[in-house]
Amino acid sequence: MASFVASFVNPCNFIGGVNFDPDQDIPDLAGKVVLVTGGNAGLGKETVLQLAKHKPSQIFLGARSGPKAEEAIRSVQESVPGVEIHWLPLDLTSTSSIQSAAEKFHAHSSRLDILILNAGVMALPPGETEMGHEIQLGTNHTGHFLLTKLLLPTLLKTAEDPHADVRVVSLSSVGHNMAPSFETILNQDRLKNVNTNARYGASKAANILFAAELARRYPSLTSVSVHPGIILTDLYGAISESSLIAGLGTQTLSFFGSSVPVGARNQLWAAAGAKKEDLVNGAYYVPVGNLKSHNCYATSKDMGARLWDWTETELQKCNL
Repeated sequence: MASFVASFVNPCNFIGGVNFDPDQDIPDLAGKVVLVTGGNAGLGKETVLQLAKHKPSQIFLGARSGPKAEEAIRSVQESVPGVEIHWLPLDLTSTSSIQSAAEKFHAHSSRLDILILNAGVMALPPGETEMGHEIQLGTNHTGHFLLTKLLLPTLLKTAEDPHADVRVVSLSSVGHNMAPSFETILNQDRLKNVNTNARYGASKAANILFAAELARRYPSLTSVSVHPGIILTDLYGAISESSLIAGLGTQTLSFFGSSVPVGARNQLWAAAGAKKEDLVNGAYYVPVGNLKSHNCYATSKDMGARLWDWTETELQKCNL
């Protein structure tokens, strides 16, 4: 937790960046199809709202809870009448749910221009996904990896259009600084035995590695990872309750925290606000649009390839 706080409050980590106003700086999205995971609340809902204002053809909102998703859709449509939003039932811990979500998406759309891998969990007690992966890595990384894999043919087909600008944005975090060794990330038995903050850090390091490797393997796509800033959403409740020291750390972060609308700006900038030529494919950005060109996970071809191959092998064990 100390390294997490230190990394966030260090001003050198946030020097630079761009001025960005979603209302003014996101272009017309007419004809584009958007998918946002975890779009029913927090940063995801705000992202759906802001993108909806710019008139995409369709938005798919991935979420586990039907009532919460439907309420989020009603809320956005009250602000932006006429926008077409579909709930995509999606539980990232379940391979069958991920497969069903991809099938439902393909039943409604033959293109995908913007994929925002926003959903995530944080500071959970020990647990596993359906695949047997540590719950935070399995949700934040493996689940999104499988979803992207299933959507990849559509992403690549969309990118064949000479006027296309297909983007995949992975939500990481400065919490990647809490990750254990890379060898621990690849060893589920070892990963399950480190503390919850280290397990969360592993998942956020994996998000950066995945985004960079996706860009290397499929350069027709623009794939980046982003840190939204410290946004005191419900994710931080588990940290506050885990210990007195962690609670004090969260209180410290609250002095530096941002509102949800401000927190969504970095992913909105990466997904739609930035010009394609202004994005470094595979890169990691902190708010807003601040390139961290020396991030070890974004630049390591070896770690990126090994994590990708490891994840593919894990999926193959489940015939996926």
